[in-house]
Amino acid sequence: MASSPRTVEEIFKDYSARRTAVVRALTYDVDEFYGLCDPEKENLCLYGHPNETWEVTLPAEEVPPELPEPALGINFARDGMNRKDWLSLVAVHSDSWLLSVAFYFGARLNRSERKRLFSLINDLPTVFEVVTERKPVKEKPSVDSGSKSRGSTKRSGDGLVKSTPKLPPDESFEEDDDEHSETLCGSCGGNYNADEFWIGCDICEKWFHGKCVKITPAKAENIKQYKCPSCSLKRGRQ
Repeated sequence: MASSPRTVEEIFKDYSARRTAVVRALTYDVDEFYGLCDPEKENLCLYGHPNETWEVTLPAEEVPPELPEPALGINFARDGMNRKDWLSLVAVHSDSWLLSVAFYFGARLNRSERKRLFSLINDLPTVFEVVTERKPVKEKPSVDSGSKSRGSTKRSGDGLVKSTPKLPPDESFEEDDDEHSETLCGSCGGNYNADEFWIGCDICEKWFHGKCVKITPAKAENIKQYKCPSCSLKRGRQ
């Protein structure tokens, strides 16, 4: 068996490979992955391996296991949940597992090395962000970004990042709770849904479902200042 990764670079390489494998299972190979998670089978786990392959199999028999184990029994909830929600749940558990493996290998790192390892890891979108298409746009480190950096974002005219209302209450600042608790789409009037991409107008400050104004996360990445259809028409008349 190959020796365990020990340096920051080796551990990050191992993390990246396992993450790539898990992302592939939950995106490109999702139909195959879904089929393998039969609720009629025993407790199953999703493993990402250092060679960028993934596997759905039973947990290790030895106690304690050689490495931290992924979430057990992911297959049991498959048919009792919406498919998208189930995949998001597996993604969250997979992120936790990937971090636990990385810091298991990094047990002997010093404080600055652990900080550098986490910084490298944090520069990559989480599996959850990839699976739910919440990958932040043009991320830039900021001392006060906090939880605001976790939603889909776009840049307003003054260069600040304007975050869509995608954060659950317990992960956002108090002012965010007040701002987004009653958010309605300026186009269809529908309530805010954390599973959907939203975009805010820099002119009228209204929020819209991306699908209502035909804006995708990819398009939002290239928009410096977004003007909703109504504001665009007003500016056109002027």
